Amino acid sequence: MTADIALIGLAVMGQNLVLNLNDHGFRVIVYNRTSAKTTEFLQGPAKNTLVMGAHSIEELVAHLKKPRKIILMVKAGTVVDQFIEQLLLQLEPGDILIDGGNSHYLDTNRRTQFLTEKGILYVGTGISGGEEGARFGPSIMPGGNPAAWGQVKPILQAIAAKVEGEPCCQWVGEAGAGHYVKMVHNGIEYGDMQLIAEAYQLLRRGLGLSVAELHEVFAEWNQGVLESYLIEITGKIIKFRDSDGQPLIDKIRDSAGQKGTGKWTGIEALEVGVPLTLITEAVFARSLSALKDERLKAASYFEEPPSVFPTEQEIPSLVKDIQDALYASKIISYTQGYMLLRQAAREYHWQLNYGEIALMWRGGCIIRSQFLGKIKQAFSQNSQLENLLLDEFFAAEIRKALLGWRKTMILAIKMGIPMPAFSSALAFYDGYRSQQLPANLLQAQRDYFGAHTYERIDRPVGEFFHTDWTGQGGKVTSTTYQV
Repeated sequence: MTADIALIGLAVMGQNLVLNLNDHGFRVIVYNRTSAKTTEFLQGPAKNTLVMGAHSIEELVAHLKKPRKIILMVKAGTVVDQFIEQLLLQLEPGDILIDGGNSHYLDTNRRTQFLTEKGILYVGTGISGGEEGARFGPSIMPGGNPAAWGQVKPILQAIAAKVEGEPCCQWVGEAGAGHYVKMVHNGIEYGDMQLIAEAYQLLRRGLGLSVAELHEVFAEWNQGVLESYLIEITGKIIKFRDSDGQPLIDKIRDSAGQKGTGKWTGIEALEVGVPLTLITEAVFARSLSALKDERLKAASYFEEPPSVFPTEQEIPSLVKDIQDALYASKIISYTQGYMLLRQAAREYHWQLNYGEIALMWRGGCIIRSQFLGKIKQAFSQNSQLENLLLDEFFAAEIRKALLGWRKTMILAIKMGIPMPAFSSALAFYDGYRSQQLPANLLQAQRDYFGAHTYERIDRPVGEFFHTDWTGQGGKVTSTTYQV
């Protein structure tokens, strides 16, 4: 019997994608390096389905229709290359390999080129949505060899999440474009999560809200402009009780982990010179949280600021301010993410459709929210939009939220509650809207100690000058020369 598609790697995401494929009428054959895992899956979750099992790469390939289509759901890195080497011994020109893991986009660039030379069509696709998304419809962001798209499109769009009848899966671009977009998605996810955590901290520690009151706040927020998957699950998490009836959230150690995609986003931003300050700060916030033992020691060295507790009458207004701060900061997070995508398109000559990317993120993925529809609208109105803050809708939303945003930061500073993502977002906004920044002094300093030159506001852009700042005999001279 032949299968329509194969999947290698039966961890949680792989298993659920197989069941999703089966539900949509595709005959799937699966393989896992540990044979017992394959048997366990076929006798468990895949029982009474049409899913087939293989106990070798040779058997897997032999049971596939041509051109063969194989999804790799394995750990990113060398494991992917190892499987590619094994599969190359069995595949023929025209066959298709799909990497659905969290591979780094540079690896996908390399693999796409290498396999194109071998006649194999390679697709590097970001898949977001976790276990539930994989099972019932994830956001899928495919890139790689465009010759493969027509053949994998019916499969990937069938299993993807749907919003208003449209699949959250469209072709992103060549080479590593799909994995790049997934990387930026994950960076925005880091930012969203940190922003929500900071709002939670200020509501709980600063305003002293109970768990029940917090749940009500997040439930209300999820009915408005902040409606999103992450706000929804935050309300559920806060409400959840441990076996003893106490809030489970209060028993979880405040030390966050990370798998690296947020870090990749920050590194990429530094490489291409995009001020991805909020997302990078969200990564650092996790790193700081991991210093739990040191933080406990530091707490014994330094006193808490004097308590400044609001009155009961002030709390509703302060909650609204925090909501405004969260909303405005979220706008900044997406603004920075899209700035990185635009720069990547320039750097790597990708034709990214920014509106379609927003639609792909509207369903199935972790950052899904109603907010993304507004981003789609912004790019539909102006496909050449330089920055989301220059779209009138987002500019107006920032103006409305600005006072509450600033008041929230003042409150947090007075209380000594760290708000790294909120504050970096506000600093970015204030920097972006400023006609004059102190970079003139930075350039003068650089020219003083390193002769790095500078431009002048009274001369055309592109003319560079150097000054002998110390002069002869200790006198400062104004002698300059054009570079």
